[in-house]
Formats: sequence, structure tokens, C-alpha cells
Amino acid sequence: MSAVKIWTDADVEADPRVKAVFDDIRATRKTDFVNNMWRALAGQPELLEATWNRLKQVMVAPSSLDPLTKELVYLAVSTANSCSYCVHSHTAAARAKGMTDAQYQDFLAVVGMAMQTNALATAMQVPVDPEFQV
Repeated sequence: MSAVKIWTDADVEADPRVKAVFDDIRATRKTDFVNNMWRALAGQPELLEATWNRLKQVMVAPSSLDPLTKELVYLAVSTANSCSYCVHSHTAAARAKGMTDAQYQDFLAVVGMAMQTNALATAMQVPVDPEFQV
């Protein structure tokens, strides 16, 4: 059960500010589907606008990272943060951007390995090698 209201399309139509963001989501993603994350944020139009604009800047705008790599990074961080919603959402997005089953299996292996070695390094308080200092 959601802790906040999940806005329906009728709710969205009644608020021009929210409708403008939803229209942009639909146009940017080339779909009529607006997921529950945006519907949950709709109760706070300023936060909805800011979050959508920042997400477009980071995830949609061309950059030195390709779209699939961006989704995989987002998926790894969502996994580390235990965000089930984002894990499902960005797994679907990665698949839509071309992630194969083999890539997903390799990705999960890397995430699992990183989680294990991160925990070991943290538990043992291994000092950072001077060569790795940035």
C-alpha cells in the first residue's frame, strides 16, 4: 500500500501543472504509460517538475554514457539501496534499451561480487592503496 496518493489520469487532468509534466513524460518516452513513481510525486507538483527535469537531464540527454549503461548503473544503485520499485522499473528500462538475458546474468554476477567484496573490505577496514588515491 502506498504512503501517498497515486494520482489517476482524472486527477492529473484537473491540475495543469501536473498535466504539463505528465504530457512531457509521455512525449519524451513516446508512450501513454506514466508509471506510479510520477503518479506518487504528483501530489507535490514542484518536486514532480524538479525530479522529472533532473531525470531527463541525467538519463535522457545525450552524454558520454550510452542509455543502457545509464540504466545498469541506476539498477546497481537501486539494488544497493534496496529499492524494489526502482529495481523493477530500471530492469524493464534496461531490457527496453537492449539488455539481453546474458547481459542481465553477467550484471547480477558483478553486482553480487561487488556487494561481497565491499562488505569484506569494509569489515576488514582495508586501507586504500596509494596508487588508488584520486
